[in-house]
Amino acid sequence: MTDLETYVADKKRKELVKQVRAKIKQLGIQYIYYQFISVTGRIVGKGIPSDHWESTAERGFQLVYGSTANLFVDRRGQYIGYGPEASELVGIPDPETFCQLPWDKRVARVFCTLFRNREETKDPGAFLSSDCRGNLRRIEEQFKKDHTGLHLRHGTEPEMMWLKKGEDGRPAGGMTRPHCYHIGQFETLRPIIMRVLEYGRAMGLDMIQGDHEDAPGQLELNWMFDTAMHTADRLTTYRQICAAVGREFDVIPCFMSKPYMGVSASGCHHNLSLWRGGEETMNTLGNSSPLPGMDDVFVYTKGGENTFMPEKGQKKPGKIGLMSIGGVIEHLPALTAIGCSTVNSYRRLWDAGFWAPVYADWGYQNRTCGLRVSAPGRFEYRAVDSMVNPYLMAGAIYKAFDDGIKRKLDPGEPESRNIYEAMDAGKVVHKLPMNLGDALASLDRDKVIKSAMPDEMYRVFTHYKRDEWERFLGTTTEWDMNTYWDCLP
Repeated sequence: MTDLETYVADKKRKELVKQVRAKIKQLGIQYIYYQFISVTGRIVGKGIPSDHWESTAERGFQLVYGSTANLFVDRRGQYIGYGPEASELVGIPDPETFCQLPWDKRVARVFCTLFRNREETKDPGAFLSSDCRGNLRRIEEQFKKDHTGLHLRHGTEPEMMWLKKGEDGRPAGGMTRPHCYHIGQFETLRPIIMRVLEYGRAMGLDMIQGDHEDAPGQLELNWMFDTAMHTADRLTTYRQICAAVGREFDVIPCFMSKPYMGVSASGCHHNLSLWRGGEETMNTLGNSSPLPGMDDVFVYTKGGENTFMPEKGQKKPGKIGLMSIGGVIEHLPALTAIGCSTVNSYRRLWDAGFWAPVYADWGYQNRTCGLRVSAPGRFEYRAVDSMVNPYLMAGAIYKAFDDGIKRKLDPGEPESRNIYEAMDAGKVVHKLPMNLGDALASLDRDKVIKSAMPDEMYRVFTHYKRDEWERFLGTTTEWDMNTYWDCLP
């Protein structure tokens, strides 16, 4: 049997397909978005009336392979990743992810796993390697096998900006002033915040805390950490929610890393730990019966052994934690190509002063390092911004952890000094790549992190991102005009 046939024939999945039909009837769902994630983190897919749920669950839908690269063409007019001669992928829905959209309760969404076409001459019906969400699942399964059940749990801190919309539909400044942590600025955004919270609860996000950051309209809303796939799905869902709320209020939810100079950019710190065991627990988040989604949407993994916790009488993370930190530091240049994946990402690294996580070192509550132990049992990976594709990032982190543990990599002693002062005193610390081109070159040299994007995934990602870098290099910007237009008489 092919990967596709095996996936569809799974007995547990067949039961979940039946449960979704019951949910469709209970909730009055008329239409379903069958969605997956492109190489840049966009939500793409097809919409199909709910009458066809069973047939789509079994046969899937077809879409061009190039949809995994947003069906974009490069600067030379060539389609990125796949040309028009390529076959079509098959998207098979994952029924456990089915959830009603709270902004239009006639509509639901379901995430999908992607496969090669059934009629392909090479590997028909195999898992499609340019499916970043499917890749994460397979990377996680392999990591658990190799490390006796160890699995990543992480939370993200997605900063973003709510911007006013000008008459031309383009951004016209932030909705608030750049006053960090001021409740008054929080209050200005309160109607938007409350709508995001309402929709978040309905789609399984256990919202825990938030604050106004120090850029115009900049907001950070967080939810409870969980396993890698759940966290990536929830970050994707959060973005989808913000887009819906933006349409309702006629404002712009902006996840661009650095729209304004001189104020903070939008990061997306990842708080990481490796666990063994634990149990899945339901959190209905105040939703009444019937729940607006399948049970798995509202499941969080709790308990078990956090292997990053310090040993008794120690402050440092446990041995597995230290080796994992060592793995991330070892591969930080290549990881930067994924965590800081746009040309604009590097504006954040150049224009943030002492807050910039540009050095491959670690400490405790030390925000001048690329990594910091933010609390006992977890560390914060800081060189990642809000344009990140969370599935690629989690898969790459798994690979860095795997290498750190297998090679017993030592991260060295934690740095308690301001890293800039430590360097002035003679400490030698490697700097992260400071532009997208250098980051992509670092990625190309790193076999470990490249393995997180197997086969076609790496080809699609690098084609897309190298073209983005070349487009930037070949573009005359406003800065060019302001600097050079009258430099000679």
